[in-house]
Amino acid sequence: MLNETTVTKLYEMKMKVMAGAFKEQLQNPAFNAMPFEERFGLIVDSEWGTRKSNKLSRLIKTAGYEFTGACIEDIDYRADRKLDRAQITALATCNYIIEHHNIVILGATGNGKTYLSNAFGVAANRNFYQVKYIRLPDLLAELSIAKQEHTYQKVVKQYKHVPLLILDEWLLFQLKEGEARDILDIVNYRHKRVSTIFCSQFEPQHWHQKIGETTVADAVCDRIVHDSYTILIEGESMRKFKGIKQKRK
Repeated sequence: MLNETTVTKLYEMKMKVMAGAFKEQLQNPAFNAMPFEERFGLIVDSEWGTRKSNKLSRLIKTAGYEFTGACIEDIDYRADRKLDRAQITALATCNYIIEHHNIVILGATGNGKTYLSNAFGVAANRNFYQVKYIRLPDLLAELSIAKQEHTYQKVVKQYKHVPLLILDEWLLFQLKEGEARDILDIVNYRHKRVSTIFCSQFEPQHWHQKIGETTVADAVCDRIVHDSYTILIEGESMRKFKGIKQKRK
C-alpha cells in the first residue's frame, strides 16, 4: 500500500519516469541485493536523464533552425572547402559564448554557411544554451511590423537577450531607411554581453555600403569585426556537390 501511494505521489508531481523506475525495481528481485543509495541513485538518474533529453529537444525545436539535424560531427571537410577542423572543434565547445565573442561565417551562396551555423547552434543547445536562428530579412520585417503594432520593445527584447543569436543572410540586401538603426540597437546591446553568429556572402569591408548610414555602419562593424572568429568556406556549392552525388547513385 505504501509503495502504491509513493508511485501515485510521483505521478502527481509529474515524475512519471521516476515512478516507472521505482516500479521496475519493485518488480525485479535483482535490485534487492543493491544498497539503498545505489537503487535510489538509479531512480534519480532515470528522471534526470529524461528531463535533460526533453529540454534539449525543446531547445532545438524552439531555435527555428533551417537544419534541425545539423551537427558538428557531420560537417563536410572536403579539401576544397578549406575548413579548419581544429578551429571548428574548438568553437563547438562553446567557450566563445562564455566569453561573449561572435562568429562570422563567410562564403558564396550554397557553400553551407547555414548548415554550419545551425551545427554551432545545436552544439550550444547540447550545452543547454538557448539559441534563436533567423534570416536578417525576416528579422527586419518582424521589427517593422512590431513598430506598427507598438510592440517593438517587446519583440526586440528577445533578440537582444538570447544567449546565441544566429543571423543568416546577413546584409544580403541594402538596408532601408531606419533598418540600420534597428540593427545597431540589437548589435550594440549584445556587444560583450552575449554571442551572435553572422552568415554572409560579403566580407566585412563591403558591409558599410550595405548598411548605408556611415556613422551607424562604423558603429555596427566595429562591434562585430574586432570581436569575432571568422570562418571562410570555399569550394563548390554544396547544393551542386550533393546534386552530383545523388545523380551518380
